Amino acid sequence: MRTILAAAALALGLSSAAMAQNAPRTYDLGPVWQISYIETKAGMFDDYLAYLNSTWRSIQEAEKARGDVLDYRVLAIDSPRDGEADVVLMVQYKNMAVFDRSLEEGEAVMAKAFGSVPKSNQAAVSRESVRVLRGGLTARELTFKK
Repeated sequence: MRTILAAAALALGLSSAAMAQNAPRTYDLGPVWQISYIETKAGMFDDYLAYLNSTWRSIQEAEKARGDVLDYRVLAIDSPRDGEADVVLMVQYKNMAVFDRSLEEGEAVMAKAFGSVPKSNQAAVSRESVRVLRGGLTARELTFKK
């Protein structure tokens, strides 16, 4: 009896696995998006946007010149609720390998943007006076085949 039940379970499992494989893959792996949700502190929206338009933008442009960043966007949320983001930062990277570079390479980018790694660290602390990071995500874009 156990043998019959095991054989039946195996047959059902194999047939459902085969059914799951019927649809051809209609997509490919695309670029990677890193999205950050930012809540600016009261009265600090323009100050934070000034930072984005200067240092943050220069970092993105340097990464674009290097070929790691494909594009970037800043979105303003028109009616955020209390405690929610009012700014969304979106950076499109060419692939996941961009995130696997050495610490030295990342520090070189920050040193160039801020003058040194300690100044970069201090700038990160200073940004907390104008904004709060409310979360984020990294996601791979899927592109449909034609």
